[in-house]
Amino acid sequence: MALMHVDFFSDVLGMCMDMDVIIPQKTRGQIGMEGTVGDGRYKTMYLLHGMSDDQTIWQRRTSIERYVSKLGIAVVMPTTHLAFYTDTAYGLKYWTFISQELPRICREFFPRMSHKREDTLAAGLSMGGYGAWKLGLGAGETFGAAASLSGALDIGADHHRQKGGSKEVLFRGIFGDLEQLKGSDNDLFALADRLVAAKRALPRLYAWCGTEDFLYGDNRKAWDYVRKLGFDLTWEESEGDHQWKYWDEKIQDVLRWWLGIQGELG
Repeated sequence: MALMHVDFFSDVLGMCMDMDVIIPQKTRGQIGMEGTVGDGRYKTMYLLHGMSDDQTIWQRRTSIERYVSKLGIAVVMPTTHLAFYTDTAYGLKYWTFISQELPRICREFFPRMSHKREDTLAAGLSMGGYGAWKLGLGAGETFGAAASLSGALDIGADHHRQKGGSKEVLFRGIFGDLEQLKGSDNDLFALADRLVAAKRALPRLYAWCGTEDFLYGDNRKAWDYVRKLGFDLTWEESEGDHQWKYWDEKIQDVLRWWLGIQGELG
């Protein structure tokens, strides 16, 4: 694999941004790892970070490069700051950036990335799990599948809107009036409803959350909701809380689910 650190300018955000990108490379001489490149264009996974992190975190906390080495896919890991993948109330359009501008830029920089929605996955953890499902439900023309690990899937839940809570000022800066959050373009439940009502192609969805995670109840609510709407949902739960030893394991399950493969990765 080739790992590229890309500094580029976003016209949407009006600032320089960063992403790390894994690109397939055919190799045989690396110790303990072999790289594969398939024919045609690369399937691409956009791998999103959580609230406290940046574009480097998946490399620092997991073996993602090793896991994809024989799969012949590209992995885009962008920084999106602490904006919940949203066109924020304070004016920066992170949703437009992640859903429209970034895929266009990536396909310009890396012409072998596939343009097909069925070849494009959004995945992430915590805040990034919310962002991944938001891309699947709100930008399905680009992202044909979305995977959430311990995601903040019910962004309209009372604990997110609690007055005087530690995140109230932050969330108001991102989402605006928190009392108007439910039913808005930032509410995954509302996005799912609209997608079904419009009779548009539905994304494949995957989710995992640990049963001891503080977001477990929100996850169960979201899983039940989209399943009843008829989405193709694969969901899993197991013992665990909100930490990397689980996400390192489960991102491998995400890749197996998306690509329809079995066995050990990397």
